[in-house]
Amino acid sequence: MNKAVNNGPWSGTWVARRLGVELMGDDTLTGLLGLALRRNPKRAHLLVSNVLGKHVPQSPTVVYGHGFDLGRRVRDLLGPDETARAVVLGYAETATGLGHCVADGLGVAPCLHSTRRPLPGVTPAGGFEESHSHATSHLLLPEDPALLAGDGPLVLVDDEFSTGNTVLNTIRDLHARHPRTRYVVVALVDMRSAADTGRLDAFAREIGARIDLVTTASGAVHLPDGVLEKGQALVARHEQDTPAGPAPAARPGRITRVDLGWPDGLPDGGRHGFTPAHRARLEAALPAMAACLADALPAGARRVHVLGFEELMYAPLRLARALEETADGMEVRFSTTTRSPVLAVDDPGYAIRTRLVFPAHDDPADGPGERYAYNITGAGFDAVAVVVDSAADTPALHAPDGLLARLAEHIPHVVLTVVPSYVPAATTRATTRRHRTTTGAATPAPAVGPQATVTEATAAPETTAPATAHHPERPVMLPEPLRGPAFSSYAPDEVGWLLQDLSDITLEAPTEEREEAIQSGGAHYAESLPVEYQPTEQYQQLFHTALHESAARLAQAVGVVTETVLAERSPRPVLVSLARAGTPIGVLMRRWAQHRHGLDLPHYAVSIVRGRGIDANALRYLAAHHDPADVVFVDGWTGKGAITRELADALAEFEASDGITGFDPEIAVLADPGSCVRTYGTREDFLIPSACLNSTVSGLISRTVLRADLVGPHDYHGAKFYRELAGADVSVAFLDAVSARFGDVDDTVDLAVKELRSGDRTPTWAGWAAVERISEEYGIHDVNLVKPGVGETTRVLLRRVPWKILARAGAGADLAHVRLLAEQRGVPVEEVPDLPYTCVGLIHPKYTRGATGADGKAVTL
Repeated sequence: MNKAVNNGPWSGTWVARRLGVELMGDDTLTGLLGLALRRNPKRAHLLVSNVLGKHVPQSPTVVYGHGFDLGRRVRDLLGPDETARAVVLGYAETATGLGHCVADGLGVAPCLHSTRRPLPGVTPAGGFEESHSHATSHLLLPEDPALLAGDGPLVLVDDEFSTGNTVLNTIRDLHARHPRTRYVVVALVDMRSAADTGRLDAFAREIGARIDLVTTASGAVHLPDGVLEKGQALVARHEQDTPAGPAPAARPGRITRVDLGWPDGLPDGGRHGFTPAHRARLEAALPAMAACLADALPAGARRVHVLGFEELMYAPLRLARALEETADGMEVRFSTTTRSPVLAVDDPGYAIRTRLVFPAHDDPADGPGERYAYNITGAGFDAVAVVVDSAADTPALHAPDGLLARLAEHIPHVVLTVVPSYVPAATTRATTRRHRTTTGAATPAPAVGPQATVTEATAAPETTAPATAHHPERPVMLPEPLRGPAFSSYAPDEVGWLLQDLSDITLEAPTEEREEAIQSGGAHYAESLPVEYQPTEQYQQLFHTALHESAARLAQAVGVVTETVLAERSPRPVLVSLARAGTPIGVLMRRWAQHRHGLDLPHYAVSIVRGRGIDANALRYLAAHHDPADVVFVDGWTGKGAITRELADALAEFEASDGITGFDPEIAVLADPGSCVRTYGTREDFLIPSACLNSTVSGLISRTVLRADLVGPHDYHGAKFYRELAGADVSVAFLDAVSARFGDVDDTVDLAVKELRSGDRTPTWAGWAAVERISEEYGIHDVNLVKPGVGETTRVLLRRVPWKILARAGAGADLAHVRLLAEQRGVPVEEVPDLPYTCVGLIHPKYTRGATGADGKAVTL
């Protein structure tokens, strides 16, 4: 085995002196590890391996040799019989290559590695958390589920064994699915404390299995008190004062692309499983691919770096090793890009000397973000060969601030080679079917020929484009919006629903059962649906009468709020209605913009759930297709302002988690009786006929559903399309009745907008104050059970268990439908002088099913 490249002072000196961190062990340990500071609030220090091939460029023979040697030791430990039944599992992202190398050392073991890249169509065989990491969730996605279902030894491979939490989480998850009697934990270094060592032993006894440990070296890290806070302060100071690397060259380097002829159908790594037969195919193809790469390098290149990509470590490592073995006189080094944010300090006693920062370029499921390449710039490389999979060969890779351009700022020659992302056969068939459905023909797979071809890009990196089409490993994570008539009774151009269709799932529960579960804390209101109210003939007549009498007033309010949006928010806004009450209003605003200005505004409907926030995947879709600054969220009306606050909090959380800025939390509403927003059509509390009904006035769409067993982390929230209610649908009739009056109110809208914009529209939150007062006066002591305004009161009567209705003394036709519903449900209506709303609905404050009479009507307390 070659000696590791680690000349000069120990690369942990800088951190040790400033934070008092001590690495305790023999000389072997300090040869294997250096120290750096994480840009991570969970842990201050980072143990930086000199032989892993992740953060520190290293001889590929050294990297491969350390893993292979560990595999040989595991083989000797297990013996031939158990080795023949073993499966190797490596951890993403740092130990994906190491896991492969250990499997190579065993010789006959298949390899799988965890991944943070989901793939629809492949059922996870397990999952677990890595608590200290900046990106914690791991998935196990073998193409063959039987890979982890056997009872032979499971060999778990990580770069370091620091607390044992990740291994314990993994074994606990997999042992519950497929118990086995033996596990082997493999790591380059064991840095556990005595307490953590005892915890693993106790866990082995608990599950009745043997757990062995095989490492290259062991030791301990001494962390003084307050090291996390001191480390964070040190990072903050040096992030401002320390340059991340040498200045870019005056002229960018040359970028070329080479096709190495990757074997057709050979997996690019162990994300979905990698067998000994796959290994044999790779080894047979490596000499020719290395020769192609050598031919693509500039003549006279003496120092060459092969750069892998995040989880794609093994294929570029083997390619780098083959290049090192065949290219005479060439010094080859290997490392990969990473998600790990680490401070760079240009000091020989620090492990991370330089840092390149560039945007993620593989459409990551957890959203956009920064990625890093360490210790490459300033190292004197004549060329760098970048090896990515086709899922990562996106426009972002070739962008002016992308990885290739950033490398070309510092290195004279950049060579790109793309390995086809492996997609399991069943998923490939499903993806092809989906593509045929939308385009009429399947997209051909990228050709993989035996002869390497080199394409030179222009000297300016920003004009570089992929030589072949982007073929991601997985389908687009965020599907296109649902549209009528397949989903909703609205025309397809009126609204796109950023929802998933749950129409085939029974979600309805009796109103009384839902109310009891919600108030007892046993369920969230968004986890089920109320049974759709079927209006009587008398009630339907009330709706049509109210619509006829209020259409002009509604048209004026629609015009006022739309003109205000166009004048103050964006000349071409993207309307995003909060499903479902906001959706009819969003459609009407879109129609007004067409009527008055000839604009064809995009309009979407998204889900927001009180206590759970807005659908983050819907926001990601919007950010990918539109400027967030143009997005205007639309709702029907405000009550006490709970959704207004929910949206503001949810957008702040989304900005912090995804780094996407620009969404304005100010909601535009038709009516703002609660004085919660600045953008509205009116602040009167009057009857909006779309509040009278449920789905039959909202495109036959249910309220939205958010339930963990139905909505995954990469799914939109759900809803149902009640096709069976088409005979009672008045959704389009409502829209047509209001928009038919647009021409009648043009002049009054102009006057109202002028008056509104010249006045003080600062929200007073008077509605919230009134609700708090009512909650206390009536002994409810929960503002969530007080629903102010005509619209919210109607919802109480249609969906919840009402206790009583408070009506403003003298309120007339606006409350006709409320009085009828209250009569049908046996709910008293109490007239109250000086009520700030036309009416207020009170949900039963001490509800159980025993709190209603035998006839199902409310019982007053």
